[in-house]
Amino acid sequence: MPHYDLVIIGTGSGNSILDQRFADKKVAIVEKGVFGGTCLNVGCIPTKMFVHTADVAATPSVSSRLGVDEELTGVRWRDIRDRVFGRIDPIASGGRDYRRRHPNNANVTVYEATARFTGFKELTVISADDSTEVVTADQFVLAAGGRAVVPDIEGLADLPYYTSDTVMRIDRLPERMIILGSGFVGAEFAHVFGSLGVDVTIVARSGALLRVEDDDVSRRFTELASDRFDVRLNRTTVKARSTGDGVALDLEGPEGAETVEAGLLLVATGRTPNSDLLDVAKTGVTTSAKGHVEVDEYQRTAVEGIYALGDLSSWQELKHVANHDARVVQHNLLHPDSPVKANHEFVPHAVFSSPQIASVGLTEREAAARGIRYVTATQDYAGIAYGWAMEDTTGFAKLLADPDTGLLLGAHIIGPQASTVIQPVIQAMSFGLDARSMARGQYWIHPAMPELIENALLNLPLTEREDQT
Repeated sequence: MPHYDLVIIGTGSGNSILDQRFADKKVAIVEKGVFGGTCLNVGCIPTKMFVHTADVAATPSVSSRLGVDEELTGVRWRDIRDRVFGRIDPIASGGRDYRRRHPNNANVTVYEATARFTGFKELTVISADDSTEVVTADQFVLAAGGRAVVPDIEGLADLPYYTSDTVMRIDRLPERMIILGSGFVGAEFAHVFGSLGVDVTIVARSGALLRVEDDDVSRRFTELASDRFDVRLNRTTVKARSTGDGVALDLEGPEGAETVEAGLLLVATGRTPNSDLLDVAKTGVTTSAKGHVEVDEYQRTAVEGIYALGDLSSWQELKHVANHDARVVQHNLLHPDSPVKANHEFVPHAVFSSPQIASVGLTEREAAARGIRYVTATQDYAGIAYGWAMEDTTGFAKLLADPDTGLLLGAHIIGPQASTVIQPVIQAMSFGLDARSMARGQYWIHPAMPELIENALLNLPLTEREDQT
């Protein structure tokens, strides 16, 4: 029974922990799939490469309003797909080879296997040939990520359906596609496939798309998506069945029963942490009701010497959170007598659909529910010079702030390059810069897109200060 100083389960952000400072330790890495984790292989990076392609493909559909008549003459799906994975797959393979063969990793054993805890700090690894080995360790880092959720719908298990983990590698584009789910995964893939010529139907249980966003943003996105796709809101999926050359979903909605059919079904109903696959309870690690491994502010689990990070422990399930967690865990492994805390206070996120969405801090709904005093201001893209250049008539930025201090409580943007435009607000919130100082204490390039934020800051109805002139 091999014993290690440290075992890391998962090669996403967990793989970044090891450097030469661990050279004196006996280490094992366990990976059940492809090196690099969700972000590299089936998440952030490939999806954004597809999104950028979709943005280019969608340009002719809106160019005429600028006086430019363009035409999309064709989409070479396999070329698009192979460009993406022709770059990503070698990176994943290179990461594997580096850990297995590079001299810097002479102290590292790589198990390409599934893993389950079978006792206290005892891990059973199962290789592809079904051979098993039990390993123990003084310390563990649980970084095994999550997986796509597949809802319990009659007939679904018997159908050929896709998830975000598999849909990007299909061999050909379908004429029609059903996306089951109304969150960010569904929104992004609707833009990708819709821009490439697929007729998209979105089926949502709720009355809006992206309902976790601020209500104004969710409402605007739902309106725009409904103009572009066949959006079915407030639908319950009763049954899934084959049609011979595709799939059908039987739905119940406000007007009774209905059926939607397509050549491809994408199930985009969320993700769940892999804590159950690891059977973490066997080693004493606790989880939340939704399965996330419970950690303290130092990323420590309930068991001394066991840390967790990323999608396995964070409900936010964001790569930039996982990277932050990994840095915290790395420091605390190396410096147990002077640990650092994770900071999850102002975590932003973005939805790379069309239009883009970006958000940080509280939504107005959350602020009201918590009884927090706030004021809001909104600035349309149409009200700034660069918005005129783009002829954008639907995008806006919305800010929430404390009326007395002017400190920003939240920011929500829907429109072009929202994920970039929001960054100054993230910085201001992270370093305690109030709205007045942010708006007037620096130059804002004119006419550039960040003027969206400048004007929104100036629009905030803050309490008058005595020292104001």
